[in-house]
Amino acid sequence: MSPLRRFLPLLPALAALAAGCRPMTPPPRPNVSLTVEAAETWRTQAAPGDVALIDSLSARWDQALARARSARLGGRVAAQGALLDPKAALPRAAPAPGPYACRALRFSPAGPKTRWEEAKGFFCFVGAETEGPSLTVDGGPRRLGGYLAEEKGGRRLILLGAGRGKGGPLRAYGEDPAGDLVGSLERVGDFRYRLAVPGRNGDLTVYEMVAAPR
Repeated sequence: MSPLRRFLPLLPALAALAAGCRPMTPPPRPNVSLTVEAAETWRTQAAPGDVALIDSLSARWDQALARARSARLGGRVAAQGALLDPKAALPRAAPAPGPYACRALRFSPAGPKTRWEEAKGFFCFVGAETEGPSLTVDGGPRRLGGYLAEEKGGRRLILLGAGRGKGGPLRAYGEDPAGDLVGSLERVGDFRYRLAVPGRNGDLTVYEMVAAPR
């Protein structure tokens, strides 16, 4: 038998051995992407203390209602319906631009109870500005104005604004920290909204906004 014929039977084994020595091709890498959600705009613009006011609004609201009931104001609270129900917010909170008939309810701490104040017969106005939607409140316990920023989910808008005295100029948020304020705007019915403004001294003011006929 020739040397070549003796070698031929060994070719399959040698081929398999050579294949086993080839570098292994790495498996394809999984297509994984990381999604990083940007911080809500208002949180990057607001002062830390004002962010804390908004984050603690729910607890403050519950406390104000509990104090009101302790002061035998439970019937008056219940008569307001969804306006004072912390859980009554509806989807699509953004109001249409235009005038709104407004009134305000203010809860001020008075020892373990609370003091109830009501003001009505004034107007609010929602504007469409290049910077975003604006809100001006032209009466009630405190005249105020500022810009609105929508939160994720659209269930409320956050007001970054400032208060003003009678006839005084309205400053922009951040120009005078002592006059700055923040609020939460929610929809509680058809063409009906509420703006909750927590005060730094523990008070809470809830403005009712009902779309005024044009």
